[in-house]
Amino acid sequence: MDCPDCGTDRTRVVDTEPSADGASVRRRRECRQCTFRFTTYERPEWDSLQVKKRDGTIEPFDRAKLRAGIERAVEKRDVSETRVTSLVDDIESTLQGRETRIVSSSLVGEHVSDRLRDIDKVAYIRFVSVYKAFSEPEEFLRELDAVLDAEVDDFEPATRDD
Repeated sequence: MDCPDCGTDRTRVVDTEPSADGASVRRRRECRQCTFRFTTYERPEWDSLQVKKRDGTIEPFDRAKLRAGIERAVEKRDVSETRVTSLVDDIESTLQGRETRIVSSSLVGEHVSDRLRDIDKVAYIRFVSVYKAFSEPEEFLRELDAVLDAEVDDFEPATRDD
């Protein structure tokens, strides 16, 4: 562990105890070079949410990365920062609530696209064009047609059988 004060890697553990919730270990450390004391917390990596990417690699869930993808989709649209934060919170909470600690990147993308469809149709199209890696204009048109058809269905008046 590198000292946050002087940067040397010569530190020692002074005290170790479990955290209040029992899910991590609190360690007091001291730098052998400058005697600076600091605290670290250790927790099992499997306790945190992990994302399995398309290529099979697994990386820690990155809230900032999720937010950046959503912000790119809603750029120059009438979607507030508060709404984006709420969306990120909702998706992270949904993923954290799952029994498994490893989720696929496609599942994350599905959650984002499902919610963006309800918030802003243009942002949804932007997101899915990247998420689904559209390579042909026809793919883009099919998705756009599906959005437009759903919008028309939402606005058709109910017919009465008399």
